[in-house]
Amino acid sequence: MDKALETKLRDLIDRQEIWALVLRYARGIDRLDRDLVRSCYWDDAIDDHHAYVGGPDFFIDTTFAGASATSIVQHHGVSNHSCEIDGDNAYGETYYTFIGANIELPHLLSMGRYIDHFQRRDGIWKFANRVTVIEKNFALMELPGDAAIRAGTIEPGPLLPATRDRTDLSYHRPVVPRRPATP
Repeated sequence: MDKALETKLRDLIDRQEIWALVLRYARGIDRLDRDLVRSCYWDDAIDDHHAYVGGPDFFIDTTFAGASATSIVQHHGVSNHSCEIDGDNAYGETYYTFIGANIELPHLLSMGRYIDHFQRRDGIWKFANRVTVIEKNFALMELPGDAAIRAGTIEPGPLLPATRDRTDLSYHRPVVPRRPATP
């Protein structure tokens, strides 16, 4: 393999590993999977996440305690992602959309960007530092039908159970769908 092709291949592998890290973080936060989120950070990393600035353990423990106390479910969607790689350092910007269905209204929609410093140590990419830029938060109210569904006066149809731990369907191997309804 020539040097130019080898350089391109290394760049592609690095970008894929960094993107997989960003996705692993979002999944771990939404599933309240402490081990998965913690695996994304170097021990000496700092997370500047609006309400708290500190090491990964402080950030994770504070975030999970708040999410458990106030929300039913949350979704972190990540989209536009750019990354500049400079040897064992990389600098990224990733857009996020967060939706938190809260126990009590209002629900929360937040949009912003993660500004990341990634480092590769011993061949592994993790967050060295992360700053969350919150560009806008929105308070969301429920639609009139949502209250009727919660009260049981409207039957929404069967929902797949979602959990915020390792019992969630996404951890099952093999994945087993529900049985089709018989006529």
